[in-house]
Formats: sequence, C-alpha cells, structure tokens
Amino acid sequence: MKSYLLAVDFDGTIVEDAYPKIGKPMLFAFEAMKELLSDGHRLILWTYRHGKPLEEAIEFCRKNGVVFYAVNSSFEGEIFDSENQSRKIHADYFIDDRNLGGFPGWGETLEIIRKGIEFSLGEHGKEKKKKKRGLFGI
Repeated sequence: MKSYLLAVDFDGTIVEDAYPKIGKPMLFAFEAMKELLSDGHRLILWTYRHGKPLEEAIEFCRKNGVVFYAVNSSFEGEIFDSENQSRKIHADYFIDDRNLGGFPGWGETLEIIRKGIEFSLGEHGKEKKKKKRGLFGI
C-alpha cells in the first residue's frame, strides 16, 4: 500500500466542533488515525488553532495515542516565511469537515484512503483502477 501524507483538521473532524474548547472525540476518530499510522501514513495536524488552544489539541491527541508528523506545516521544524512561500501545506489528502460535501466519517475515510477511491462532480465515487505491473500483473 502506498504511504500518504494526510493533513487532518481538528475541530469538527477529530472532535466535535466546540472551539475554543475541545469537543468530544468524533466516532472512531482516534481508532482510525491509529490505523492510518500503522498503515504507514504520516499525519499532519492542519487546524485554525494556534497558541494555547493548539497546544491543548496536540496534547489531547497525544493522550489519545496520536502523535503528528507535523503541525500546521508540511514537515516538522518547517519555519513559515510569508514573504517566500504559500500558507498552503503539502499533503496528499486533506481530511476536513469543511470539504465539499462535508466529512464522510472516519470509517468511510479509512475506506477511501485504503481503496484509493476518487470523486468527481456528479458522481459519488469510484475506485481507481490498479495498474498492472510486470508479466503477471503483480
């Protein structure tokens, strides 16, 4: 399975939206993120939070068994330079309740990532066709 860099929102995605407080965990959020980590994916916490509310969110996730590859940046230790770079980070997928169509839930999110499901306008979703490699398609 390919390893992805996944940017994950906090409020409304990992926990119910109660900003600046920390809401209740979304159903299966921490279990799904732990599975994604065990599958070899790297998680970035990508959130509006900063300062003390951000520190509380990071600690809340750590206490629930999820440590992020980076926080609000493309990689750990990245220093944001607004003069020379965009605020948008590099990630393969953005998991957020503000996505077009909303947040599908953690069970469906796992399935989308594991099966490589793509979405396009007017369709619900379709699985990517796996390209055959080698003589026997392996």
